[in-house]
Amino acid sequence: MSFLHLKKFYERYKFHLLVWSLYIIYEVFILGLATHKFREPGAYLLVYIVNILTFYIYGFFLKKIIKTGSIPIKILKIVALIAIMIFAYVISTFLLILLFEQIRLLEINSSRSFDREFILPCIYRSILYIGYSTGYIYVVKSFQDQKKVEALERQNLVTQIEKQALENDLVQSQNNYLRSQINPHFLFNTLNFIYNDARKKAPMAADAIMNLAEMMRYALKRPEASEMVPLSEEIEQIEHLINLHKLRTANNINLELEVTGDMFGLRFPPLILLTLVENIFKHGNVSHSTQPAFIKIAYEKDKLNISTINMINDNKGKQTESHHVGIDNIGKRLNSFYGNDYIFKYYKDPLNRYITEIDVTVVNPLARLNR
Repeated sequence: MSFLHLKKFYERYKFHLLVWSLYIIYEVFILGLATHKFREPGAYLLVYIVNILTFYIYGFFLKKIIKTGSIPIKILKIVALIAIMIFAYVISTFLLILLFEQIRLLEINSSRSFDREFILPCIYRSILYIGYSTGYIYVVKSFQDQKKVEALERQNLVTQIEKQALENDLVQSQNNYLRSQINPHFLFNTLNFIYNDARKKAPMAADAIMNLAEMMRYALKRPEASEMVPLSEEIEQIEHLINLHKLRTANNINLELEVTGDMFGLRFPPLILLTLVENIFKHGNVSHSTQPAFIKIAYEKDKLNISTINMINDNKGKQTESHHVGIDNIGKRLNSFYGNDYIFKYYKDPLNRYITEIDVTVVNPLARLNR
């Protein structure tokens, strides 16, 4: 055994070593001095080997017994264990005496016999150390139970604190939800009032208000970005966006939206179409007289194709970094929804046009039913 192992053993059992040392000193020296009776060293060695082994062996099995089973079964097992330990104590003591006499640790006593005078003191000593072991086990168990109770109380306190925090969060969420219901309601009522007031005086402004209101309404009711949405609703939003830009530029926009195929029931990741269209308006030339921008959406035989074509606006070259951010985000969103089962290409052709293409396989039973 290395020094490190000895150190670990000492750290783990130093309390036991201290108590046993004090107890042995008390029995050997103090009682010996008081009674003026000392035995030979071999006798003390034999006695404490048997005593200490009895203490720990009985304690080991007692811990196992008290963990499981009903009380009557536990009592029967403990009684049986005590009887076995007493028997083992008597037999092992007698055998060790014979062994110690053979190896000269004890003087040979030819008159020694396995009789009542030998057995009764052994029974007394075995019961004494069984009692010590029982007390030790129950003291340790009581400390362990107390620690468990304290741990449960701490856990209960933490649970109550977390529960209170959740209740507070729930109240806050309810308040936020109520505010989110009140604020949009007020906003749309106001926009509706402005729309009705402007419809006769400024029809173009009224149309802009209506398109803006529809886009805001969709943005507020839209589910989480991690969920698919109806493609038809996304198409409606890009139509509103195109209309707003046309109104803003007095219809000076040369952009065509082509939708072919049955889109009913077809679902698609949100924000991708809007990002493509916003990139066209931000970085493309949508007012070219002979080269219109195109947004094409086609669905046929479970194949969805989305493509955009627009002339590049050289005057917006400084915005290419934000353009690439939008394109990168589209790629990430497609990957998160379709894994590797998609094609996404974007490039500049010789005619100075920027082209994007998305191809995905989308099985749509609803679309099939409506063919």
